[in-house]
Amino acid sequence: MHTLILATRNQGKIREIRSILLGLPLEIKSLLEFPHLPEIVEDGSTFEENALKKARNIFALTRSPTLSDDSGLEVFSLRERPGVLSARYAGEHVSYDANNKKLLAELKGFPVDQRRAQFRCVAAFVGDEIEKIVEGVCHGTIIDEPRGSGGFGYDPIFIPDGYQTTFAELPLHIKNHISHR
Repeated sequence: MHTLILATRNQGKIREIRSILLGLPLEIKSLLEFPHLPEIVEDGSTFEENALKKARNIFALTRSPTLSDDSGLEVFSLRERPGVLSARYAGEHVSYDANNKKLLAELKGFPVDQRRAQFRCVAAFVGDEIEKIVEGVCHGTIIDEPRGSGGFGYDPIFIPDGYQTTFAELPLHIKNHISHR
């Protein structure tokens, strides 16, 4: 069985990626199992730069095939903000709730047609003599207040197109089937 390193310590991402890859003949490990490895600073200006940087660095340190992702929420009427800064939109080391509150405050008074958004994910795989980047998007709308207890990040305020419920209200298997990741 091959080992795949997930270049993240984000428990929400780990849970989702493990669920997506369920059934593949892989031993999936995350950076939570490698506390001695350094935190990779996401200082790129794009999702692509950050995902590739994380995958390359962790592969170089472990010599194990590595999968990373950088993802975020892009609100069209806010010129794609929070975008690459999604995790730290309200500041460094803040809660998901603080990021959601900041975004909702910025969208206060916006009509529903100006609350269109997309989740975007860029995943990078790095192994011996291979680098592969793929991208996924999920379109939807930002609602006025959080709903649901599942998921993480902006999930409680994002309703994907074709649904009446937020990502945080959807069962994980449905979210994984339609999501950006």
